Amino acid sequence: MRALVQRVVSAEVTVAGERVGRIGPGMCALVGVTHTDDAATADRLADRLWGLRVFEDGDGLTNRSVADVGGAVLVVSQFTLYADTRRGRRPSFVDAARPEVAEPLVDAVIARLRALGAEVATGRFRADMQVALVNDGPFTVMLDL
Repeated sequence: MRALVQRVVSAEVTVAGERVGRIGPGMCALVGVTHTDDAATADRLADRLWGLRVFEDGDGLTNRSVADVGGAVLVVSQFTLYADTRRGRRPSFVDAARPEVAEPLVDAVIARLRALGAEVATGRFRADMQVALVNDGPFTVMLDL
């Protein structure tokens, strides 16, 4: 699994003009799934997201996690994180898991985050989503498991 994580002031997802997920301060995690991922990988990704130290402490150092600061997490499925752009001008998505495999694993990440105590908002799987966010920093990192 792979996640592009952005520390945010706020973030939201809309589908067909309807807001389906919204958070205040926290992190936006775009999550991609590949063929070798399983439930254990989903749990590891959720644990990493929950404990990822991307928030500043009193000294201005990134020593605090979303768990530490009481922030929320917006999880959005993003198969394009597994795009292969090494050849040609059109990305290949053969490394991305099929939707019927990916959806339950993204749901497992969400469930694990909630079990850890996170406030979680989500996008809508297989929908044409618009994601709006205010990146705080900006601070963006890639998690690759």
